[in-house]
Amino acid sequence: MPRRAASHRLEFEPAAIYQYPDHLRPYLEGLPSLPGVYVFHGESETMPLYIGKSVNLRSRVMSHFRTADEAKMLRQAKRVTFIPTAGELGALLLEAQMIKVQQPLFNKRLRKNRQLCSLHMAGEKPTVVYAKDLDFSHTPDLFGLYASRHAALEKLQKIADEQRLCLGVLGLEKLSKGRACFRASLGRCAGACCGKESLDEHQQRLIAALERVRVQCWPWQGAVGVVEQGINHQQIHIINNWFYLGSVEDLAQASELTTTPQGFDSDGYKILCKPILSGKFPILPLP
Repeated sequence: MPRRAASHRLEFEPAAIYQYPDHLRPYLEGLPSLPGVYVFHGESETMPLYIGKSVNLRSRVMSHFRTADEAKMLRQAKRVTFIPTAGELGALLLEAQMIKVQQPLFNKRLRKNRQLCSLHMAGEKPTVVYAKDLDFSHTPDLFGLYASRHAALEKLQKIADEQRLCLGVLGLEKLSKGRACFRASLGRCAGACCGKESLDEHQQRLIAALERVRVQCWPWQGAVGVVEQGINHQQIHIINNWFYLGSVEDLAQASELTTTPQGFDSDGYKILCKPILSGKFPILPLP
């Protein structure tokens, strides 16, 4: 009986009923071995099935056809389209933008996180602040980007454990005046609560640990063009406050991309921060 039940379940596993999607073969002929974004379309004209990116469009799209676990998506697909980009950066930016706008059925959906928060050092103790209340692209001394207050405090707790910091001094626990905290008796606090170490020493270790996750402020006065040179063409990605506004091939077209959304785009920040601050790409400040 168990064996028959297992067989019955197998009939409904995507891999068990996988058939090569021959109806999509015509759409593979024009796929280039270049960077870009690709889209699997179903019946809907407005909601795609799946949006992906790659530095090699042809190779990546073909990999879907060799994956039996994607049978459900492939059976619903009616066509495949693609948008070439100059390189990997452009593909990453365009994919993230398209997923947010079009909300494809089979993607992990990227939604605006209204609880996005960070740890802010405006005084002696870090506090949790929210992107809905502060402009994260221009607020100094923010450390880390977190999906919730709970996640931010978990990070602070982890730092305290690693650095033997006092939860009372950090404001995470109440302290009894003149008495060491419970963690100090266990050797998990270096004793800033009871004079075994100075508050300055405690603060220095905290700041050094937080520095590893410092959120970089937007370093320009306004929008800039990030130049990415590809094999066949060049793109200029228009960025402002870590938001990707679009890409152009001629800087004269940048005036069409003038609207910067409100809030803070953590996905854009994560994609852009290291590449453009590293000096890897030429930066063109825009008027």
